Amino acid sequence: MAKTDYNAQSDDQLVEALGNLKREQFNLRFQAATSQLEKSSRVKEVRRDIARIKTLQAQRTAAAAK
Repeated sequence: MAKTDYNAQSDDQLVEALGNLKREQFNLRFQAATSQLEKSSRVKEVRRDIARIKTLQAQRTAAAAK
């Protein structure tokens, strides 16, 4: 998902999206370990999306603290 899509989401939606992405990351790692992974580039995409969400949450927390 694009960065702008995450900016438009509320904090609760980000938490839900983060949970879904972590679950997907687990499943992708499991598929890679059992040699069933079809699209290996998806691992990188999911990892970056998780980082985007965590960064956005940290920015929002810092802004709220000011």
